[in-house]
Amino acid sequence: MGCTHDCSSCSSGCGSTDQESLIKEPHEGTKVKKIIAVVSGKGGVGKSLVTSLLSVLSNRKGYKTAILDADITGPSIPKSFGINTKAQASESGLFPEVTKTGIKLMSLNLLVQNDTDPVIWRGPVIAGAVTQFWTDVIWDEVDYMFVDMPPGTGDVPLTVFQSMPIDGIIVVTSPQELVSMIVQKAVKMANLMDIPVIGIVENMSYFVCDECKKEHRIFGDSNIEEIADRYGIKNVAKIPIDKKLSAAVDRGMTELFEGDWLDGLSDALDEI
Repeated sequence: MGCTHDCSSCSSGCGSTDQESLIKEPHEGTKVKKIIAVVSGKGGVGKSLVTSLLSVLSNRKGYKTAILDADITGPSIPKSFGINTKAQASESGLFPEVTKTGIKLMSLNLLVQNDTDPVIWRGPVIAGAVTQFWTDVIWDEVDYMFVDMPPGTGDVPLTVFQSMPIDGIIVVTSPQELVSMIVQKAVKMANLMDIPVIGIVENMSYFVCDECKKEHRIFGDSNIEEIADRYGIKNVAKIPIDKKLSAAVDRGMTELFEGDWLDGLSDALDEI
């Protein structure tokens, strides 16, 4: 009780809090080079959207790309890519579904009979399912795996941070001051877990009027740069409210999106 997961400041000497000792081995048929977790302090800010767009950009660069949908109670990744089939399995393990352009996916919606069935599980069961997506899925060779995390700093984010070798996180927020405060909790959690924050994405940052062509900040002025400077985060991206992007995602055509909002952040991922 009261553990901060910062072993350097702990005098108990229990040793079991060593993060490295909790890392799970992936399936023997899996080889992943880099794992990027996409997190948010609260729901509804566009975390799954950012995960999807970054994976598309990575795939367009020729990287072997995969998405592990860790948002067990609110999985939306398959729908955004137009995947309606179910994942297959053998005695060796589970096989991810593959999108039209070759992005590998694993999500709970690929396993349940009906996409709209609610998942009424307690935290440890949900965390166990996420771990199995890492240990039991035959991902084969992957250059970049993006993990779409559930919101908050609870069981599942902690499980992912401790059981998978995360190379960095990307924090997603929206312009409201309240959300920005919650984002700082996610950043601090990453710092406690000694995982670098690669960048911050502000979704729904502004809206460009079709008639006057001016930018309108519906949710007020942004303070995302201030937060980034405070925590030494170099990469900041802003995604507007864009009806064409929304329509593409709703129709399962995310891979066809056009926009340069995340190009800088995508380039930063090449450097890790």
